[in-house]
Amino acid sequence: MFSNTAPLRKAILDAMPERPFHVELWDGTRVPASSGDGPTFLIRSPRAVAHVLRSPGELGIGRAYVTGVLDVDDLDAAMRLVDEWQEPEIDIHARLRLMAAGVRAMGLVRPPRRPASELVLRGRRHSLGRDARAVRHHYDVANEFFELFLDPSMTYSCAIFSRGAQTLEEAQATKLELVCTKLALVPGQRVLDVGCGWGSFAIHAASQHGVSVVGITLSEPQARVARERAEAAGIGDQVEIRVMDYRELPDERFDAIASIGMIEHVGENQIDAYARMLARLLRPGGRLLNHGIAYVSHTDTDAGDFSERYVWPDAAPLQLSLVLGALERAGFVTRHVEDFPLDYARTLAEWTARLDDHLGEALALIGPERLRVWRLYLRAARIGFETGFTSVYQARCELAVAPLAPSIA
Repeated sequence: MFSNTAPLRKAILDAMPERPFHVELWDGTRVPASSGDGPTFLIRSPRAVAHVLRSPGELGIGRAYVTGVLDVDDLDAAMRLVDEWQEPEIDIHARLRLMAAGVRAMGLVRPPRRPASELVLRGRRHSLGRDARAVRHHYDVANEFFELFLDPSMTYSCAIFSRGAQTLEEAQATKLELVCTKLALVPGQRVLDVGCGWGSFAIHAASQHGVSVVGITLSEPQARVARERAEAAGIGDQVEIRVMDYRELPDERFDAIASIGMIEHVGENQIDAYARMLARLLRPGGRLLNHGIAYVSHTDTDAGDFSERYVWPDAAPLQLSLVLGALERAGFVTRHVEDFPLDYARTLAEWTARLDDHLGEALALIGPERLRVWRLYLRAARIGFETGFTSVYQARCELAVAPLAPSIA
C-alpha cells in the first residue's frame, strides 16, 4: 500500500551505472543489466526491502533470501557474480538516497520478523552450553537430509580426489584410509575420534585396522546412527560413541587421536585448552592427525553474519600457524602437513549436485528456509576453497616423549 518503486529503480541506476545483472521488482518493473546477460535478482515483495532497511548489509539481504522474498533465477551465476564482480564504491549520499527510495518503494509494511531458521546464541562464547547449541543447530536437522548428498559412509568432511579417486565414494574411502595411514594404526590400539559425526572414521578404522575407537559428538541423532552403523558392520564391540563435549572427557589414555573437522568449532580462546586436552589423553610418542579448515589470510577472516546466524554459529576456522602453535605449546612435534583445497572444492561440488538432484525430498525434510540456506552455503564454501580464502589441512603430530630441550652445538 502507498508504494512506488520508481525512485528505487532510479537510485539503483544512479548508484550502480555498470551492473552485470538484472533486478525485477514485485510490481513487474525491471532494472536491466547495463551489459551482458547476467542473473536476475527477484525482489518478490516489499518485505525484502523491509528486511534490508531493518538490518542493512549481509544480514538483511540474507533474511530476505532465506524467507524467499528475495530470490535469483540462477544461483550459480549469482555466486560467480558475487565472487568476480567489483562492486562500485557507494558514498554516504548515494546510500541515503537508496534507503529513502527503499522506504518509498516499501510503502506501509509491518516490520518483518527474523526467519524461524535464524539462530541468535546467548551466553559466553564457546561455553559448553553455547557450543552444544551451536553444533546442534547445524547437525540436528535430519539424518535423512544428510543422506541425500553425502556418500554412503556419511563422511561429512573433505574427500581426497587428488590421489586417483574418480567418485565421491572412492575419494572418501581414500581420505579415511589416509588418516589411518598417517596415524600408523595397528590392531589392538585404542583410538579417540574427536567430533566423530556419523561414525565413518571410527567404523573404517575398527573394521580395516583392528583398533578400538571412542568417538565423541554433541549430536544425539548422529550418535544414534553411528552406533547402529557400527553394529550393522559387526564391530559394535570395537566402537563406542559418546555424546559429550571434548572438555568432558575423563582421564584416559589413547594410542592415537583423529580430530577431523573439529578444530573449526574450538575457537581461538579455547585452542590452547583443546591442544592440552589432546596431549593429556595421548600416550607419549602417540600420533595426532588434525584435519581441519583454516583461513589462509590473517586479515580477511570474517565469515559474515549470514554464516554466523544460519550455517555455522560460532564456528571460526583458525590459521594453520595458530593451530600448530597451540599444539606445539602443548608438547606436540609437527611431523607432516598437507593441504587439500581443490579436493574440498570438488567435494562441495559433488554434494551440491547431489542435493540439487533431491530438492523435493530435501524440502519435505527440512523446509524451504533451511533448504535455501544449504543450497547457498555449499556453493559459497566451494568458492572459498577455489579462490584461496580458505584451505583444509592435515597435520600429523607426535606427542614428545620428554620435554624438548635446546640442542647444544
